Amino acid sequence: MIKTIGFGATKFHKTLQPKIFQRQEPGNSDVEMELLYCGVCHSDVHQVNDDWKNTVWPCVPGHEIVGKVSRIGQNVTTFKVGDLAAVGCITDSCGTCYSCRHGDEQFCEAESGMLGTYNGPLIATGQNTYGGYSNHFVIKENYLIALPEGMPPEVAGPILCAGVTTYSPLKHWGVKPGMRVGIVGMGGLGHMAVKIAKAMGADVTVITTSSDKKEDAMKFGASKVVLSTSKKEMAEVEKSLDLILNTIPERHEIEPYLNLLHHDGAMVIVGVLMTQPEWNPQQIIMYRRTLAGSLIGGIAETKEVLDFCVQHQIFPEIEMIEAHEINDAFKNIESKKARYRYVIDLSTLGKEDVSKLEDIGVVGHILLKDKKAKTPQPEVQAEDNRLNFEPSWSQESEHQ
Repeated sequence: MIKTIGFGATKFHKTLQPKIFQRQEPGNSDVEMELLYCGVCHSDVHQVNDDWKNTVWPCVPGHEIVGKVSRIGQNVTTFKVGDLAAVGCITDSCGTCYSCRHGDEQFCEAESGMLGTYNGPLIATGQNTYGGYSNHFVIKENYLIALPEGMPPEVAGPILCAGVTTYSPLKHWGVKPGMRVGIVGMGGLGHMAVKIAKAMGADVTVITTSSDKKEDAMKFGASKVVLSTSKKEMAEVEKSLDLILNTIPERHEIEPYLNLLHHDGAMVIVGVLMTQPEWNPQQIIMYRRTLAGSLIGGIAETKEVLDFCVQHQIFPEIEMIEAHEINDAFKNIESKKARYRYVIDLSTLGKEDVSKLEDIGVVGHILLKDKKAKTPQPEVQAEDNRLNFEPSWSQESEHQ
């Protein structure tokens, strides 16, 4: 077993505190890492607060991980000791279903879904995993991502979640030069969405409640900033956008944003998992609009967004913190004071007296088969147009 120190919370003590636990030894196809940095995602805050009512306790968050390879199994061929590598939101999946075999491990069709880097499988089975607020990690070679040349390791972590969560839908919904793209919310996800959409050639409008973010939004690539609290400013951009990426992480009214879409436009929700207030379906029916969602990205797409960011020199805006500052960082995220992603310097772990830390047990990194799980279907029954979806945007010629 690998003795590991991390910051975690328990069901009855939700403030993050140093803990000790054991990670399973790497197998023949596994890689062990000494962790260097871990980004702090808003979903970490939600998970520790149990806002989604699905937290598996104890909870050691962190799925924006960068580290150095310290040991490899005898079958590992793509990594060597000393390599810089990264772990995003996924550490395992069934590997045999249609989604997994086509690079969409986040949609794994096993009954448990994919195995998250922390908090266990997507659908609770009782299995738990501990994330990157720690000093060691073990992962299968196929789920570990090499850092591309030119990627600074201290800023790479947020791209593994905020980056791919916004890149994936922008790519899927066909963003290209001349398209009018709205980014709702400009926090950790939103600020990366602005940069990525701009690099894809879009005309970007940021919709925010924070007037003090206007200057930053323009610097990141927006051509317009709209205060959602201003009826006048919202009215000025009604029916003007082809695509909206909604990154708001809290429960909110969605109708005001739907009204910004032209007919045939789409709004993709990526930031909130709570039930939303009621909304009027006429908002989409009368204008043939689409309301959709998107979940992170698969391993291949995560590698792709890292390369994209290096190519376009797009990096997150970060503030480095020490491990003991994590609870203050959570408070700042909740109060919208983060600008725009905290990253933990994990070299600041390990200063604690290990003998005084609570031991929260042994944790693995392999998706356990649920005895109730169904055998994943090798193919979907109908390989329809989903795989070849190409949106046709009505405004392309109008706004050239």
